[in-house]
Amino acid sequence: MELNELYRDVILDHNRRPRNFGALDPADASADGVNPLCGDRLTLRLKFAADTIEEIRFEGQGCAISTASASLMTEAVKGKTRTEALGLFDRVHRLLTVDGAQPDGLGKLAALSGVSAYPARVKCASLCWHTLAAALKSPAAYVPAVSTE
Repeated sequence: MELNELYRDVILDHNRRPRNFGALDPADASADGVNPLCGDRLTLRLKFAADTIEEIRFEGQGCAISTASASLMTEAVKGKTRTEALGLFDRVHRLLTVDGAQPDGLGKLAALSGVSAYPARVKCASLCWHTLAAALKSPAAYVPAVSTE
């Protein structure tokens, strides 16, 4: 299967059946994202177990690329530490914005590489990632460690 076919199939699947879509209450951290160019809106909520993303869910409405990217992102960062998730943000952002960036080691997220061919859609695909970074960097996201003493 060619990368273009993979891109199309993965985007369509995650748009039609988004993973981790819905409310998460209570949440340890949250952030809202808006793409005024095409009207995408997203609320992202996270629960942590120490420094690891234990649960992540999103709500909102957006185009197929925005919804699919959020769905793929939630699958990719669940179980990752804050540092690992921010590292993944950097890699995906580079994939979307740097010509010739390679999707090596990104698994299904490699499907997002097809977005770079459509510059007007990069903001659609990156909205959820920027929202994730904002949530991870917010003071509310820092859950104190539980003492075992």
